[in-house]
Amino acid sequence: MPKLRIEGGNSLCGVIDIQGAKNSILPIMAATLVADGECIIENCPDISDTHTALEILRTLGALVKHRGRTVYVDCRNVIDYEIPDALMRKMRSSVIFLGALLTRHRKAVISFPGGCELGPRPIDLHLSALEKMGVTIREEFGSLYCTCPRLVGCEIPLSFPSVGATENIMLAAVRAKGVTVITNAAREPEIEDLQNFLNEMGADVCGAGSSTVIVRGVDSLAGCSHRVIPDRIVTATYLCAVAATRGNALLRKTCPRHNAALLSALRQCGCEIEAQEDYLRIACDALFSARRIRTMPYPGFPTDAQAPFMGLMCVAKGSTVFVETIFENRYKHISELQRMGARITPEGRVAVVEGVPRLHGASVCATDLRGGAALMIAALAADGISEITDIYHIDRGYERPEWVLSQLGARISRIE
Repeated sequence: MPKLRIEGGNSLCGVIDIQGAKNSILPIMAATLVADGECIIENCPDISDTHTALEILRTLGALVKHRGRTVYVDCRNVIDYEIPDALMRKMRSSVIFLGALLTRHRKAVISFPGGCELGPRPIDLHLSALEKMGVTIREEFGSLYCTCPRLVGCEIPLSFPSVGATENIMLAAVRAKGVTVITNAAREPEIEDLQNFLNEMGADVCGAGSSTVIVRGVDSLAGCSHRVIPDRIVTATYLCAVAATRGNALLRKTCPRHNAALLSALRQCGCEIEAQEDYLRIACDALFSARRIRTMPYPGFPTDAQAPFMGLMCVAKGSTVFVETIFENRYKHISELQRMGARITPEGRVAVVEGVPRLHGASVCATDLRGGAALMIAALAADGISEITDIYHIDRGYERPEWVLSQLGARISRIE
């Protein structure tokens, strides 16, 4: 199994470009199933979750071409409606194909999705919403058998602003009969990106970015061309890496307004940040604790940035209290950070991080996608050499991180 070898203690300085958003490309790829034509998707990140989504589309019968960071998907000949269990288990976002399959075939067979083990993440919100739209769901031996004579629009209030449920409802509603109104919808930028993609195909969707999304069903959708937004969590990760090493860097092809909460926290910690329309410049000489970080649905501090920011706070002056409100098991990286000398006291959904002057290199294991990012940040700031194993987690969301970080002067390599 491959691993990352990182020799820390080197300030990160230079210029990098940010990849396309993982959390946008996956629902957009699912959305190609509802189109009657070829879709061209640009700025597609070269990550393992992307490859899994493409494999799902190929398995269903789609014609897929992948050229650099551009993907061509033609689903006009898709006749299958069952996603194999092995592919479903590879990533949590595989459930997003359910709404699109129901729109295309009025039936679907999926198993429960996999992904990082962050505690219970039930898909009840997805299923109850689809049932309101006329879907009959039967569970048998771990698989879900879903059928409907026709999807019908309705009002769907969400008890929690779930990103995946919002996206699945949108995909089920675009060609449904009538109007679907989603209240307490997720407000993430990736929801807006999906709305833009659907509208470019001829859908009638509005409200994304607010707590109410309205979808008016249309009879047909055509292919289109679309460019995926930048990845705000990758941006957050590399900002934290630069700050942890007291570096100075320019991040291009990003969208600062998508990271307002994180940028505010970084400024509170003593980082100097220049934010323009599509780039960020960060410099950090002295790093102080953020005192309190509480994860919240967008536009609050993102749960996906909690672990990378914790890696940063391990080397900040002072103490930081983290409160994780989204997932109950998102502190698995703490024990690995402690191996590197981090002083962290977890209790339930709260963790107190007392910054130390230096961390030391160690052999650690990536426990999940964002936990792996935290270990990279800590290793870059540490004295000595660290080795990170199980980096398949990191590869799910970060495109060649060893190459990107080396552009900033990091001493990092991938060992096969």
